[in-house]
Amino acid sequence: MTQTPVEPRTAARHGGSGPRVPTGRSWLDRYFLISERGSSIPREVRGGVTTFMAMCYILLLNPLLLSGPDAAGHKLGHAALITATALAAAVSTLLMGFFGKVPLALAAGLSVAGVISTQVAPNMTWPQAMGMCVIYGLVIVLLVVTGLREIVMNAIPPALKHGITIGIGLFVAMIGLVNAGFVGKGDPHGSAPVTLGTGGRLAGWPVLLFCATLLLIFMLQARNVPGAILIGIVTGTVLAVVVNAVGNLSPAVWGGSAPELQGSAVSAPDFGLFGHVEFGGWGSIGGMTVGVIVFTLVLAGFFDAMATVIGVGTEAGLADERGRMPGLSKALFIDGAGGAIGGVAGASGQTVFIESATGVGEGARTGLSSVVTGLLFALGLFFTPLAQIVPGQVAAAALVVIGAMMMGNARHVDWSDRAVAVPVFMTVALMPFTYSITAGVGAGVVSYTAIRAAQGKWREPGAFMWILTAVFTVYFALHPIEGWLGVN
Repeated sequence: MTQTPVEPRTAARHGGSGPRVPTGRSWLDRYFLISERGSSIPREVRGGVTTFMAMCYILLLNPLLLSGPDAAGHKLGHAALITATALAAAVSTLLMGFFGKVPLALAAGLSVAGVISTQVAPNMTWPQAMGMCVIYGLVIVLLVVTGLREIVMNAIPPALKHGITIGIGLFVAMIGLVNAGFVGKGDPHGSAPVTLGTGGRLAGWPVLLFCATLLLIFMLQARNVPGAILIGIVTGTVLAVVVNAVGNLSPAVWGGSAPELQGSAVSAPDFGLFGHVEFGGWGSIGGMTVGVIVFTLVLAGFFDAMATVIGVGTEAGLADERGRMPGLSKALFIDGAGGAIGGVAGASGQTVFIESATGVGEGARTGLSSVVTGLLFALGLFFTPLAQIVPGQVAAAALVVIGAMMMGNARHVDWSDRAVAVPVFMTVALMPFTYSITAGVGAGVVSYTAIRAAQGKWREPGAFMWILTAVFTVYFALHPIEGWLGVN
């Protein structure tokens, strides 16, 4: 998910004589190459559990992001969303473990879910939106199979890649602030389009619990406490349960269901969203918009993935200094297939999570740890009532924290170079300000090529960037162009 620096370990590097492989190994050891990679079954199990604990917050955040209405006004059921999120994460991670054989776990990408909830669903039905996920996943798979994925990655300037990550971080943080009620719409007749809370003040206990949860997570992270996000969410939920019980608050105060257990803690999974996928019927938004949306989903789905795969692989001692690692193509293929898997499950696209590094830090080196993580996500299918206790305001704090983590990419940008700083600024600023990742990416691409052309370096961006510039120029000017052509 978020891209954070990973310091390579040196203890498990390839080279030299390598680890001593014992004889009489179990089939599990032989299949996952556990001894060859200097690991053990207990270590892999411990790493898989650690990874799950570090990323299980996605079971709360993804339903929060996908809770809005589609173009027809329909909303997805909360219990069904939790089930879909757990199911897609379980299937994708198990595939990575059994076939990729690397310690990488997948779940719903927040950047993809952000695009789906704010740009795709408001223009079509939820089944059509999930169909877009399937399409973008298949596109990424095609890019991996043909080798075009690396070509596309290399064609986009590094500064813009960092700018897109930073912008998505601010965008995700903005969603969290709005969902928590910390940021609200301003007075339509006033001077401010947005404001603090409601009418310039924070109203009600839920938003205060959001603030407390947010501060707690930040403090835990500052002390390098493992699982800070999960600890913060659990603590915030406990406080919410106490406040709700003492204050006898109405469910409407929480924006839905109150933070209390309804019936048993265990229930049968709700597979109501599985297979609800539609392709076509996009005539109302036009082919150009559909194409741009797919492109945006592709960007949101794989920008961090390759860096995350290589980073975690390096941490595990599986990658060399050139970023080559066993099973890399399989890992990237499964990561791309995660988009389609998430769409079919009804959970939006799946991607590799940087939190996989926490399991590697506990000693995980093989796909067995991913199998353990996947099985724990599968177990989570039966604990939907527990996940439903968490208030949306508490879960929203994690979105802001993740956004702050993604801001770390700003250190890679040369802000003294205007040819780089301006496109990055346009990308970063417009994503949250327009509530659109597409607008941010488009503004960054167009301004980058325009500035390079003004400097007489029009060849430097390359053909791919100029093609993108033409596409985004038409996208931004589509309405006046249609008016000029008499389409409207």
